[in-house]
Amino acid sequence: MKNYMNEALKLAEKAGKKGEIPVGAVVVRNGEIIATGQNRRETHCNALGHAEIEAISSACEKLGRWRLDDCELYVTLEPCPMCAGAIINARLKKVVFGAFDKKAGSCCDESVVNLFNLPYNHRPEVWAGICEKECSAVLSRFFEALREKENK
Repeated sequence: MKNYMNEALKLAEKAGKKGEIPVGAVVVRNGEIIATGQNRRETHCNALGHAEIEAISSACEKLGRWRLDDCELYVTLEPCPMCAGAIINARLKKVVFGAFDKKAGSCCDESVVNLFNLPYNHRPEVWAGICEKECSAVLSRFFEALREKENK
């Protein structure tokens, strides 16, 4: 599990170096990473450019199907409502995330909302706070550098 989060962290670091909020995601099937994603909202000037959406879309394309019920998503930041909806619609088996998102998190009872508790036709298994310190640190460093840049 930690290996997959480490890969997602590498993607988050790459995104951060490009000026994107540093979030990375990987989709795993049968113990193999089959798709990856990183935030690209700024790069593509598109609100849909979240790491999870990119990874899910890539996995669907690779497998030639929209149902990812035999796949797991590993992501460095708790998914937002849009991404949680995509997770539900793709029927992902499991979601593993690192840092909690107090402003837009949508996967746990401690978050803004837990969309996975609503009576949708699918509920993924959720593992929260995996490699939380490492994932939070990437985000903290990014926003500290951004604030420093803005204050100059």
